[in-house]
Amino acid sequence: MVNAVAEHPPSVATRAKAPGGLGRGAHIEIRSVSHRFELKGGPLPVLDSVDLELKPGEFVALLGPSGCGKSTLLRLVAGLEPAAEGRLTQDGADIVRPDPSRVVVFQDPTLYPWRTVRANVALGLQARGLLRQQRHRVDEALALVGLRDFADAYPHQLSGGMAQRVALARALVNDPSLLVLDEPLGKLDSLTRLTMQSELVSLWQRSGFSALLVTHDVEEALFMAQRVVVLSDRPARIVAELHNPLPYPRHRGDPALAALRHEALRHLGLDASW
Repeated sequence: MVNAVAEHPPSVATRAKAPGGLGRGAHIEIRSVSHRFELKGGPLPVLDSVDLELKPGEFVALLGPSGCGKSTLLRLVAGLEPAAEGRLTQDGADIVRPDPSRVVVFQDPTLYPWRTVRANVALGLQARGLLRQQRHRVDEALALVGLRDFADAYPHQLSGGMAQRVALARALVNDPSLLVLDEPLGKLDSLTRLTMQSELVSLWQRSGFSALLVTHDVEEALFMAQRVVVLSDRPARIVAELHNPLPYPRHRGDPALAALRHEALRHLGLDASW
């Protein structure tokens, strides 16, 4: 069942100022989840008995070979489709459909070109009939991602990194308890990508949501996440969970990160070249 919207939900700015920035996110449980696609030639298994828990306020990254089922797992968590087998819950309630408390940020920011930055960010509130009462949340979200001065700009006037910040603001304006990140930085140039990695971590720390990230970039996963889950080839199974105890902000040259990278590559069968 879709969660009811609180009469006076906390603002983005209020959540960002809460001490610690952690622990207010969703508690996600994935229990014995298997999934398959029904194709003309027969069923195609994509997930095989996946068990995973995402604690409130935790940042978890999923790593695995291309096409193994990572994005499919994200779709199930987001409620975009039901699992063939198993159970997914958020705070103890079954995930059966999309919900504003779970927001997906994709690789493509998918902004409407005829709407200003402010109007793009306001889409979620507008669709839920909340824009009139909560219009201030749009400016708060833009301030969080550093785009307050570009509120009246149009998408064609933005760089790739700025467009992705708009997509993040559009997600944050809904005050999500879970941010689902499907390769959100995959189309950015390398320098912008490094900058955005740090900015995403900062947003997570300040806002307190839980985060589930899919990426093909081992260093990105280890730099951003507290825990990295390594998946096998399709049908995906969990083959390893790497815990990263390093405090934030992290330094890319840290020897501990290099050791974790080698371990992740070993589980992916790619360590021979490192």
